[in-house]
Amino acid sequence: MKKWRNSLALLFVAGMCVAQTGDMVPPEVRRVGDRLACLCGSCKNTVATCQMLGCHYTAPARVKISEMVKAGKTDDEIVADFVKREGKKALAEPPAEGFDVTAWLAPPAVGLAGFGFMAWYIRRKRKPAEPAPVLDAADMDKYQQAAERELSRFDE
Repeated sequence: MKKWRNSLALLFVAGMCVAQTGDMVPPEVRRVGDRLACLCGSCKNTVATCQMLGCHYTAPARVKISEMVKAGKTDDEIVADFVKREGKKALAEPPAEGFDVTAWLAPPAVGLAGFGFMAWYIRRKRKPAEPAPVLDAADMDKYQQAAERELSRFDE
C-alpha cells in the first residue's frame, strides 16, 4: 500500500511540473519580442524571453505588441515603432549596417588577434631542447643497483 502512495505522489508532482512549463507569450508577440531587448535594466533578455515577475518594461511592451498586431501592423513596422520611441537600444541585436557592423566584426577580430599574439609570443620564447645527458656504464650500473635495492624491499 505504501508503494502505491509513493507512486501516486510522484505522479502528482510530475504532473504539476509539466503543467508549469506552458508558454504564456502568444506566438505573434514572441516573434516580434525576440527582436526587441528588455530595457528594464536588470536583465539581458528579450521582450519575448524576460521571465522577471512584474517587469516594468516587458509587460507593457507585450501588450503594445499584441495591440499593434491586432491592428494589422507588420513585424517590421512594430519594431520600427519601438526603435522610434526608444532608439537603437530597443533592438536585441544591433543592425548590420554602418558603424554598427563593428559590433559584429570586433569580437572575432579581437579573438584572432589574441590567438596571433599568443602564437607569436610562444614562438619567441621557445628555446631549442637540450640533449639528455649521456650516462656511462658505471653510472648506469650504480642507478640499476639502487633501483634493485629499493624494489627488493617490496618482495619481502
